[in-house]
Amino acid sequence: MKIYLDGQFVDSADAKISVFDHGLLYGDGVFEGIRLYGGNVFRLEEHLERLEYSARAVMLDIPHTRAELSEIVCETCRQNELTDAYIRLVVTRGIGDLGLAPWTCPKPSVFVIASKISLYPQEYYDNGLAIVTVPTRRIAPGALPATVKSLNYLNNILGKIEAKQFGALEAIMLNEQGYVAECTADNIFIVHKGELITPATSQGALKGITRDAVLDIAAELGVPLRDANMTRYDVWCADECFLTGSGAEVVPVIALDGRRIGDGRPGPITRDVLASFRRRVLVEGTRI
Repeated sequence: MKIYLDGQFVDSADAKISVFDHGLLYGDGVFEGIRLYGGNVFRLEEHLERLEYSARAVMLDIPHTRAELSEIVCETCRQNELTDAYIRLVVTRGIGDLGLAPWTCPKPSVFVIASKISLYPQEYYDNGLAIVTVPTRRIAPGALPATVKSLNYLNNILGKIEAKQFGALEAIMLNEQGYVAECTADNIFIVHKGELITPATSQGALKGITRDAVLDIAAELGVPLRDANMTRYDVWCADECFLTGSGAEVVPVIALDGRRIGDGRPGPITRDVLASFRRRVLVEGTRI
């Protein structure tokens, strides 16, 4: 496997960063998870726009233009002869000293990994996923906005660990007000009386690229949609539920905390959204 690392492509065994990189020492950096489908990098421009937003939010200068980053991502896929892949684009603060101060890091580091990923077995896309609610609350937007996709994922990781302890693969995280924010790595949607509903980003939800694609798909399908404050009771009483993310894509949810959602099977709107998404990813984006 070839990894892009600070201006060159190296074998994965040689892709090393310094132990003094603040991305490692402090989680100081930003990233994007991107998908390649049939030689098409899905919504690459939107991913790069979000990366730039995240970098500005944490006052991190990306040492490449958007066009350069686009070519680096595509070339990483070409170097590995991939037509379907999960791509991780990372910008760290770079090498500094052991202090917290970011100004000791003169040059950010950029690396890109393109590899295969299968977040959930196919059976969950066919039959649905049972999820839980975990005790760990989503970080308040005033502390670290969910709109910033930073390398500091400890909040999500704690939620993921708790999900496993409860015997689930994914979990809902509530915000400090008790509303549903998102899952540990995915956005969440419910269907109630034919209307598609998702938590507002102001509640701690990441403005996901796949989330945005589903909003477009819903409009295309003529499904009414809105973002709103969402409680666990809204999820329990929903007719349908599904999760979205670059890794997860669109995966149905059939139960929360042991309580069946709808009839306990992926619903018709969920299936329509998933089918439309799978068609869209092959034609929308950037060819490598």
